[in-house]
Amino acid sequence: MTEQAPDKSPFADCKRIVIKIGSSLLVDTASGIKDEWLDSLVEDVASLHANGAQILIVSSGAIALGRNVLGLPKRPLKLDESQAAAAVGQIELGRAWSKSLSMQNLVPGQILLTLNDTEGRASRRSYLNARDTIERLLSFGAVPVINENDTIATSEIRYGDNDRLAARVATMLGADLLVLLSDIDGLYTAPPGSNKDAEFISNVDTITPAIEAMAGSAGSELSRGGMVTKIEAGKIATRAGTAMIIASGKRSHPIAAIAAGEAHTYFHAKAIKSGARKAWIAGQLEANGDIIVDDGAARALKRGKSLLPAGVTAVSGTFSRGDAIAIRSLDNQLLGHGLIAYDCVEADMIKGAQSDELQSLLGYAGRPALVHRDDMALVDTIAEINETTES
Repeated sequence: MTEQAPDKSPFADCKRIVIKIGSSLLVDTASGIKDEWLDSLVEDVASLHANGAQILIVSSGAIALGRNVLGLPKRPLKLDESQAAAAVGQIELGRAWSKSLSMQNLVPGQILLTLNDTEGRASRRSYLNARDTIERLLSFGAVPVINENDTIATSEIRYGDNDRLAARVATMLGADLLVLLSDIDGLYTAPPGSNKDAEFISNVDTITPAIEAMAGSAGSELSRGGMVTKIEAGKIATRAGTAMIIASGKRSHPIAAIAAGEAHTYFHAKAIKSGARKAWIAGQLEANGDIIVDDGAARALKRGKSLLPAGVTAVSGTFSRGDAIAIRSLDNQLLGHGLIAYDCVEADMIKGAQSDELQSLLGYAGRPALVHRDDMALVDTIAEINETTES
């Protein structure tokens, strides 16, 4: 197994961190929000932020808060009851995060997502819109506070637990690290509550069937998940190049405790960051159109630049924003694939245009890139990724 350096914080080299908070950590069944605990966590967030890291919070708790406010019975709620509780609880949850973050001079931004918003394959338009909004919040120095949109989610599309939502957010935003704060301090060889011989595992190189078998299924009274969903989250995150930590959030200042060496399980990332995503764009999405670029644009793409409208000479095919398109040179050689930021009519309208001409052509201030470099997989890049993977 690969060991972490004992004197190095797992946050030391992380530029973007997603922290997931479980309901039982944040909400007391009798009194509501655990204000002191929340304030201690936000102090940790402020410290990471001050050191240059961008922080995203995935916070459970809306349903738990809502059922508290509404006085709902402590039994499994029906779907419509959960949605009603979430509608009430989300207001309370947002207020709590806003108050605590503001005390640390941090600006919160609330994001409510559904499965389709974070699954690029399911709805790439929603995926791009969600990602672009969160990216813009981060660029403004804000702290996005994200939750599943329980008020409109149905039983067919629900994550069932925010662990997997957090993993999807982490991969969507290219995070370096995902931290799952829970009521347990990490992964054991067996459920420690029922097996006194259970051994703690501090490092996981690869999530194997044996690791999956170690996960128990029981969640807490307020949680919809357990270790099973955390392992599933780990598979999502690590395969996309994001490392993951499972740690206890029951103590005050839980992030500072991890940094100081308190027990936690560290799951090592298995892929080159963005490599899995670029391989997906290049090989698993059918192109709905072609974009022909001039020689200058082709050279810029190979230097890692985004594709701007000015470098486009022709547009063909029928596609919508978020669809996959093929990028080709003037002699029709395939340069790569990408997810396009405009539909086919708009793309044709602005081809060859300079950035300062977009608003007059479109009637609104459009995005500067036709295909952003993060949404692009060039033929040469994919070849390099494949070579690295095979070696």
